[in-house]
Amino acid sequence: MDGGEEVRVEAVPYCFSACDGGEVSSRSLTRRNKKTRSLSTSSAGSSSEYRWELKKGNHDLSRRTQSLHGPSPVTTFGPKACMLQNPHAVMHIQDPASQRLTWNKPPKSVLVIKKIRDASLLEPFKELCIFLTEMKNMIVYVEKKVLEDPAISGDENFGAITKKFCTFREDLDDISNRVDFIICLGGDGTLLYASSLFQESVPPVMAFHLGSLGFLTPFKFDTYQSQVTQIIEGNAAIVLRSRLKVRVLKENWDKKARVDEKGIILTNGDIESSRKAVQYQVLNEVVVDRGPSSYLSNVDLFLDGHLITTVQGDGVIVSTPTGSTAYAVAAGASMIHPNVPAIMITPICPHSLSFRPIVVPAGVELKIMLSRGARNTAWVSFDGRKRQEICHGDSITITTSCFPVPSICFRDPVNDWFESLAQCLHWNVRKKQNYLSSEDEEF
Repeated sequence: MDGGEEVRVEAVPYCFSACDGGEVSSRSLTRRNKKTRSLSTSSAGSSSEYRWELKKGNHDLSRRTQSLHGPSPVTTFGPKACMLQNPHAVMHIQDPASQRLTWNKPPKSVLVIKKIRDASLLEPFKELCIFLTEMKNMIVYVEKKVLEDPAISGDENFGAITKKFCTFREDLDDISNRVDFIICLGGDGTLLYASSLFQESVPPVMAFHLGSLGFLTPFKFDTYQSQVTQIIEGNAAIVLRSRLKVRVLKENWDKKARVDEKGIILTNGDIESSRKAVQYQVLNEVVVDRGPSSYLSNVDLFLDGHLITTVQGDGVIVSTPTGSTAYAVAAGASMIHPNVPAIMITPICPHSLSFRPIVVPAGVELKIMLSRGARNTAWVSFDGRKRQEICHGDSITITTSCFPVPSICFRDPVNDWFESLAQCLHWNVRKKQNYLSSEDEEF
């Protein structure tokens, strides 16, 4: 669950730490919850699966239809949360201020994600967990490596509380249908990590600003009790942060030695290729760069199957509106509000004066491949993680995901965003021009 999952990979058996302190096999949990999960996700799957009515032999029409309309995001988040439906919509685009959180049933479980190896977060983490467990009677999920911190495991007073926790391990345990909402303690990277744990429907995320930048973390921890209580009661606005669905298709070339009729291995081997596909859900951006090579990156960029340009430079960034204020804005891109359905394409140091960042509709399908005459390979990363090499024959397919991240707002989507621009990026900050008096006007 670290941002991606391999196709046809069998899960490794592991034991969950059950809420009553016992150990339960993950295989048995999977079997036990298979029916429940299929029932709880069937409605979301049917509504979020976005199918095109394609006529045979009319590919141009299908591509145009796909370009004009982005995928419909799901409006259910986790097993119990959903977005309050608003019948008043303008041009089929919902007013951001009307996006409100509501619960089908009262939430009972919460995932608390803490930034690892940060001593300043120990006390807030303990306070929050005690409040959720003893005051709110919530089932608290915590990653096992967080509890392995000596500062937590060595605290005897806090040890009694940790026995009530449900623990999990990244890449081994599936908690997608067990968590009602998420609380993040840290910076923007903590929210990105929370997104990577859920490859489909994401529970609502409440992020506290306890990191360095805090562009995506609007809540301050001083009044956490009243703020968490409001969320549990369903009194909050949310912003749906779209994600990118990324599929990496790799050509694995293996040299197979040939064997003659007498069983003698021949030295000249045949080259055989096998395909390997990996899929990721990305909240910020996909970055393709030249890696350690001194040559320019040379990659072809396709849009809905048509070659639109070749990127020659240090690389290219494909970002969501949420990611437009991250690496993309540092590379000269515009900033896009999270409610705008779009994908930003930003070149990194292009060797062309006329190559400017562009914004394309959320419904298009982008494809990135090495150019035929590229001198070197390229490297790709997803939200700064899972960095890997891209060779000739490999491809990266990108489109807007149907599973956004419902981020809980402090006030509302518009005010929170402009507040972050002012506080974190100091947007349009300059000394004010002096007032011009009537006497000055005479001169």
